[in-house]
Formats: sequence, C-alpha cells, structure tokens
Amino acid sequence: MGEGERFQLGTIGALTLSVVSSVSIVICNKALMSSLHFIFATTLTSWHLLVTFCSLHVALKMRFFEHKPFEQKAVMGFGILNGISIGLLNLSLGFNSVGFYQMTKLAIIPCTVMLETLFLAKRFSKSIQFSLGVLLLGVGIATITDLQLNALGSFLSLLAVITTCVAQIMTNTIQKKFKVSSTQLLYQSCPYQAGILLISGPFLDKSLTNLNVFTFKYTTQVTFFIVLSCLISISVNFSTFLVIGKTSPVTYQVLGHLKTCLVLTFGYVLLQDPFSWRNILGILIAMVGMFLYSYYCTLENQQKAIEAAAQASQAKEVESDPLLNVENGSTVATDTLEQKAQAWSKDKD
Repeated sequence: MGEGERFQLGTIGALTLSVVSSVSIVICNKALMSSLHFIFATTLTSWHLLVTFCSLHVALKMRFFEHKPFEQKAVMGFGILNGISIGLLNLSLGFNSVGFYQMTKLAIIPCTVMLETLFLAKRFSKSIQFSLGVLLLGVGIATITDLQLNALGSFLSLLAVITTCVAQIMTNTIQKKFKVSSTQLLYQSCPYQAGILLISGPFLDKSLTNLNVFTFKYTTQVTFFIVLSCLISISVNFSTFLVIGKTSPVTYQVLGHLKTCLVLTFGYVLLQDPFSWRNILGILIAMVGMFLYSYYCTLENQQKAIEAAAQASQAKEVESDPLLNVENGSTVATDTLEQKAQAWSKDKD
C-alpha cells in the first residue's frame, strides 16, 4: 500500500470517527439537557476538555504518542482562543433565537474562505465555491426557522464566528508549521482550553440559565450521562484536530453540516422529533452540496497529484540523462568563449 493510499484511508477514518462521535455526543447531550434538565453547556464542555487531557496524559505515560514541545506562546494563544470561541458560541445561542444561531454557524464557512484567501493566499475554485453555496442553502432551509435580531446577540455572534474561524485555521497551520500531530497539539492546548472554561463556565451558565451548576441535584442518571458524555468527548476532540490537520478548516465545517443533517434525521427516527417537508428538502439539497464538494475536491487533488508526479519525473530525467548535462555544459562553455572573444576583439580595437 502506497503512502497516498494510506493517507486517504487515514483521512476517511478520521472523517468517520468525527461523524460517529459527534452524532453520538449530540444525542447523549440532548438526553442530558432536554430530559434531565442539566443545561450547563459551558461547564460541561470544560469537563469534556479536562477528561480529554487526563486521558491523553495516561496515553502519553503508556507511550501511545510522543510529547513534542514547541513554541509556548503559540500553544497558549491557541488554547485560550479555542476556549473563548466555545464560550462565545454558547453565549450566541443564549442571546439569540435558534434560527439566528444556525445562521451564525452557517457564516463560519464563508468567513473561513475569506480569511484563508486574504491572509494565506489560498485559492478556492468556482466549482468548490458553488458546491459550498448549495450546501449552505440546503442546511439553511433545513434548520433556520426564525431570524430574531438584537444588537448584543449579533455582536456576540460576530465575535463567535471570527474566533472560531481563526482557531480552526490555526489548528491546521500549527500542525504543519511545527510538524506536530493532532494528538500532540490537543495534549498541549487542552489545559488552557479547560482552564479558561472551568473558570468562566459557571458564570456564563448562570447568566444564561439563572441556575447554579454547584447546587444542581446530581442523580445517578444525570451522573451516568455526564460521564458518558465526557467519555465520548475524548473521541470528538481528538477527531476534530485530526480532521482539520488532515484536510482543512473548510472541509471540517462541511463535515459539521453533515452531522447536523444526520442529527435531524436521527432525532426524527429515534426521538420522534417533529419533521417537515422543509427539513427533508433542505437535507437533500445539503447532501447534493456535500457530494459536489467531495467530488470537486477529489478532482482537484487528483490533478495536483498528476502535476506533482509529472514535475518529479521531469526532474529525474534531467538528473539521470548525462547527454542533457553535457549539452547544457557545452552550451555554457560556448557562450563563455563567445563572450571572451567579443571582449578580446573590443580590447584589440
């Protein structure tokens, strides 16, 4: 099996793990928040990150991966930014209608495309842009029900979109710049993410729910679902860094909208959530957009691979053919002699 095939299998595995774990944690958290009324989302996220860090620390001690320290300022800035983006997304949901919050999540893709184009000189073909437009249209039809606007909620949503885009772009660029794996980056940034959410989580949750997480009645059932949610979150956090590192922030967001469609479908099938023809139409359009995005990405990757192989073969031909080198050397020598002869004739005149 070649290196390219192994990379493709690794990418497919990362995408599958991300989808399965994310859909699982959404169903688990829905039961925890809707049925058991544990509605402290930010605090729960901080526990997720704390459990993820502890599990990675155990894995490090068991030598499942190697610790690779790199620039501490980059790790700290990245971890704090990630924690802030999670808190802002939760605040955005608290201060806006569900429809406007869905609009906020949809805005992450075009914002990411814009930032990567402006600051990283990345180019997105018209085919990719078209497929993303179809995807966003479908998800918008399926999920957006109302658009109630308010100044504070809009401002929080804007900050949430910007911080989320920058954090996800940094996830990709840091792994490539410092040559660290997704596991190594997650392990080093987790303490900062967990720390900022552990401190701010209870206050944010109280401002949004008017309830105190420390006075909540923790029954056996609630505790079971919290533990289950934390265990699933290990896979969610790991697969998030893995997918962004192997693909791109835009691909990760496309995958996120696939999860949204699957959650809507599972909610209807398993939990008997209300479902309309508008939901069905939106999901179908979104699936078409995802198929087009995958198709165009595959075509472009194949084209890049062909071009890279052609350039490599040309370079090998030049290195391996001595006649080309002799001819090049003869040409250089002839040109040099001609220049010297011209200079000599000018001096003679």
